Amino acid sequence: MGAQIIGLHEFFETPHGRYLREWEQAQLDRVVADIFGFHALQLGMPDIDALQANRMPHRWLASNGLAVPAAGTPELLPSSDESGPGQGARPLGGRAATDLLCDFAALPFPANSLDLIVLPHTLELDPDPHATLREVERVLVPEGRVVLCGVNPVSLWGLRQRRAHLYRRMGFGQLYLPREGEFIGYWRLRDWLRLLSFEVESGRFGCYRPAVVGERWLERFSWMDRAGSRWWPIFGAVYMIVAVKRVRGMRLLGRAWKSAASRPVATVPLANRRPAASQPHAETMRSTPR
Repeated sequence: MGAQIIGLHEFFETPHGRYLREWEQAQLDRVVADIFGFHALQLGMPDIDALQANRMPHRWLASNGLAVPAAGTPELLPSSDESGPGQGARPLGGRAATDLLCDFAALPFPANSLDLIVLPHTLELDPDPHATLREVERVLVPEGRVVLCGVNPVSLWGLRQRRAHLYRRMGFGQLYLPREGEFIGYWRLRDWLRLLSFEVESGRFGCYRPAVVGERWLERFSWMDRAGSRWWPIFGAVYMIVAVKRVRGMRLLGRAWKSAASRPVATVPLANRRPAASQPHAETMRSTPR
């Protein structure tokens, strides 16, 4: 029996894929609802509408390849030249979003122009995650936020996926997670963010149910979501990080006006000034009595 390979969009149609997507959607809605600004961008993963709860007036979904809609038919997204910001919008997850086809390592935005960027599993699927993260740092405004989601490689899900890869070399077995991408550890990603002057604001793990197949078995282990966050919090199947871009030593200045140079002032000594003790009393200086 040959190894069965599951694709990214097929994964979100499985029971455990829907379970993961529902947790991430709830966490993203909670986080992005309180982030304010004018421009927000989601990089990749059109299966998750990461910006549906955000209230910024300009929101975009960027892709670096093919977007597969719910029907499963691939369609090529319009390039950024043909569909710029504010044009070519189409419904996505209940909202209107502008799709941009671009390289994530060369985003079509000027430096310091975006207030929020969301990367749901984007770095895992990117061939050069370091370059993408550097580009995110470039286009974010100072104090702008980046939200990242990823699969935890030290979870039960990650262990089952690695075991499936070993079985696949022997010609049998089934992958539990999508074949695309490479997992990035939680602490490893925090180190990458720290090197780019990001400050991690919050981090959270979720999806503590074991790597089982089928809706019935997932429901049986629903109690592990409550116990996992308390007893083994760092072993959740997925994690989310919220980081803030810090610019050290930055000062916001207004318009510089040239002022006239002031004349130097030198102290002039007073000649023939009596000491205070030798001055006559105030009563002797009255010209006439009362």
